[in-house]
Amino acid sequence: MEGIIVNYRRGRKTQTTNQMIVIIPEHDKEKSLTLVGKTVTYTVSGKKNTQIKGTISAVHGNKGAVRVLFEKGMPGQAIGGVVSIN
Repeated sequence: MEGIIVNYRRGRKTQTTNQMIVIIPEHDKEKSLTLVGKTVTYTVSGKKNTQIKGTISAVHGNKGAVRVLFEKGMPGQAIGGVVSIN
C-alpha cells in the first residue's frame, strides 16, 4: 500500500521535522484506524537509495490522513513523495 506525504506536523510557529502527515488514497477515518502501528518506509532518491523508517502513530483529521513518526528528521524534498506502508 502506498501513501503520499503532504506536510510536516506543525503548529503556528513550530515545525516537527520527524513527524509527517500522510494521505492514503481511498481511506477514511475508520480504515485509517486499522493502520495505526504499521511501519512506513521512505526511499531517499540519490546514489545510496537510503530508506528512512517510521511508524503510524495516529489518525490526523476526519478525512483519513495519518501521522507518521519517523526515526530521524525528514528532508524537505520528501513533501509530495511516495511512502510504502507494510
